[in-house]
Amino acid sequence: MFYTEYRPQNFKDLIGAEHIVSAITGALLKNKPAHAYFFYGSRGTGKTTTARLVAKALNCEAPIVTNQSFEPCGECLSCKSISNGNHLDLIEIDAASNRGIDNIRDLKENVNLSPTMGKNKIYIIDEVHMLTVEASNALLKLLEEPPTHAYFVLCTTNPEKVLDTIKSRCQQFKFKRPDIENLVKKLSSIAEDKEFELSD
Repeated sequence: MFYTEYRPQNFKDLIGAEHIVSAITGALLKNKPAHAYFFYGSRGTGKTTTARLVAKALNCEAPIVTNQSFEPCGECLSCKSISNGNHLDLIEIDAASNRGIDNIRDLKENVNLSPTMGKNKIYIIDEVHMLTVEASNALLKLLEEPPTHAYFVLCTTNPEKVLDTIKSRCQQFKFKRPDIENLVKKLSSIAEDKEFELSD
């Protein structure tokens, strides 16, 4: 319950990923986001959450921008649709169960269609290492010449199983578990919000 309620809704709330946030938001500030990201690390380190924040930022109708930060507003139709899991231009694919060449062919047909709700279409492919060799090669071709409106975020717990040629087409980020100090701060904040008492 708390995991869903307190899932980060903006970049500044991501714990222990400051270098990743800095790189991604820096590119957004310059209007030069990568068309393909490769997020890797163990489970529960924030890969999918960050991927959804990238999707929000790319389609936000009123982003909150300063000299050093770029945050999705969280209030526009696009942001709310992504939070609710029903944005038509955010396509999440589980490669563990959609791993064949036909799945990537279907994806290719979809990629070439114009966005329905927002400015861009974002494809989050989870466990991308599970794709077959044929599907991986088809994905590589998509990454080589993506339409201007298409962005990809590839997530995996096993980066060594992904083709080097795919990884080379992406901006790569390694996700690590946050340190104990940051986790304690986050838990303390949640406890205070919920009026729980924590003991040492």
